[in-house]
Amino acid sequence: MSGTALIYDEEMSRYQLLWDDPVCAIEIPERLTRSYEAVKSAGLEKRCVPVSVREGTEEEILLYHSKEYLEQVKQTPSMSVEELKTFTQQFGDVYFHPVRNKKQKPPGHHSQRSAANGFCVFNNVAIAALYAKKHYNLNRVLIVDWDVHHGQGVQYCFEEDPSVLYFSWHRYEHKSFWPNLDESDYNTVGKGKGTGFNINVPWNKVGMTNSDYLSVFFHVLLPAAYEFDPELVLVSAGFDSAIGDPEGHMCATPEIFGHLTHLLMSLARGKLCVVLEGGYNLTSLTQSVCQTMHSLLGDPTPSLSGIGSPCPESQILEPSTKRCRVENTAEENKEEENTEKEKEEKTEEKPEDIKWPEPLPRPAPPVQTVVTSSTELESLPKGCQMLGKIPQKCIEEAEKIRLAGQSRASVMQAVIGLLLPLAYEFSPDLVLQVLTSSSGLEMPVWAQVSSLLQGLAQGRTLALLQGCDKDMVGGTCSSLSGSPAPILGPLGHPVDKDVEFIEKQRQRLQKKWGLLRNSFSESGTKNQDG
Repeated sequence: MSGTALIYDEEMSRYQLLWDDPVCAIEIPERLTRSYEAVKSAGLEKRCVPVSVREGTEEEILLYHSKEYLEQVKQTPSMSVEELKTFTQQFGDVYFHPVRNKKQKPPGHHSQRSAANGFCVFNNVAIAALYAKKHYNLNRVLIVDWDVHHGQGVQYCFEEDPSVLYFSWHRYEHKSFWPNLDESDYNTVGKGKGTGFNINVPWNKVGMTNSDYLSVFFHVLLPAAYEFDPELVLVSAGFDSAIGDPEGHMCATPEIFGHLTHLLMSLARGKLCVVLEGGYNLTSLTQSVCQTMHSLLGDPTPSLSGIGSPCPESQILEPSTKRCRVENTAEENKEEENTEKEKEEKTEEKPEDIKWPEPLPRPAPPVQTVVTSSTELESLPKGCQMLGKIPQKCIEEAEKIRLAGQSRASVMQAVIGLLLPLAYEFSPDLVLQVLTSSSGLEMPVWAQVSSLLQGLAQGRTLALLQGCDKDMVGGTCSSLSGSPAPILGPLGHPVDKDVEFIEKQRQRLQKKWGLLRNSFSESGTKNQDG
């Protein structure tokens, strides 16, 4: 049985706006009901572990929210419509309904300690992180917010807390986009002990694509996440950052969220909780929800076409938990000008008029893993089958692939910053992994690499191992079968000479492979491409 739970309750959709408010009119129960219906139609619900829904306790809500605010909200079920309207006016862009205030509905990331805000009453993700820290003794929680709006409520909650790494990308447009805050910009990195544990990627234009989202994951989020080594990953999954959304005006297709989910599942041994936030185009919303669910269930990720150079607004400086910013350079490469013009023309359309192909069906259950080995294995991981022994000559003729550096941090930097961008842009039909006993790679690192590469070629992988022990063969089989990748521990900084080598390779290759491009190197030196 799958280890993925789906939590939904009909009462979450029993709310409606009882007065005229054009701003709040897009927050409708159909966002939940249509998403749930799409998940059921795709056959995903029956593959999930059933989990009963319960009401949150006051003790849990008070982990973040003030007692005074909770007492105010508790009075709303008995209020008249006029009283509700008056009560609502003290907050920003939110409304209350008298019959639905006990169960949390999405979204929640704008809600603050003593204030509702931006369609959000209770901050579900912040409460979840605090609950996990308190009751499960977790020391490191990663929150990834891919909603198109900045989750300032979550940021405020953890800005002084080094045990929570908060990452958010969001429309900003030089503070002209809601919530119009200085602290939504790149230079807000946390306070006190939490300095360096808040990462904002503010988009200063619309029309971001799959390439832009992948670029930020490879060059900003994943390096920081692997250095941080979370024990739990929470995702504020706002699908208003998908194509066609009237709030987001972005061009990223629903399939990309399946890939982003897959990349995050290599962290924290797969302990990943995805919580719905925004998403106001019901077509792109439901498609994106299903793509995310497929990945959570371990289905092979779909192929992505057209991956290439990100736009300047998604290029970065120093991707680490200590220093991270978005470089909004005015200079653009000439070869990108046509692409940028096409993107601008597309984003001038009304979001509801933009058309995109419906995602292709994703195979389920996941593809079978077949093992042929010269090593005698006592047992195989669940989902694997033995198919004879492999001739040694097949391995001996394979080209050796060496990653720069031998430390875990160096290897993972090479994988995340070089290998994955190259591979995603190349879009292979088959991934060939070659490992020899002389490579010096540890099994946990190799298993992580194998897991990350499963996002390519719809999971079609051929792994060739020579002279490797049973642990390495078994770990490879487990990874290819979809088992959670082992944790690596906090990585620290890569070896200096490896950083230099990786950077030289990136600069050498970036003219051909656009997804490698940053505006600046990690040492602060400007790339030769600008």
